[in-house]
Amino acid sequence: MTEMPIPSEEVKRLFGDIDAHNMVEIIESGATMTELEEVAAHLAEETDVMGDLERPLTGRALRIYELIRRDEERLEGDR
Repeated sequence: MTEMPIPSEEVKRLFGDIDAHNMVEIIESGATMTELEEVAAHLAEETDVMGDLERPLTGRALRIYELIRRDEERLEGDR
């Protein structure tokens, strides 16, 4: 059984207003909702609430984290 892609509304809920290119990359990454929630926790620096689940990001989650951080850094540099 193939998992359905994560809806763009869920990506926006987790990561806010991100550009369309990043939105497509995240959706097409095949990441699960659990992976996206883990990325969101790391971005919010709330890994302490993850308890035993706290672990370094890997695979798709790490790629999404790096994608969003690069975009945030680029936007900060433009200010």
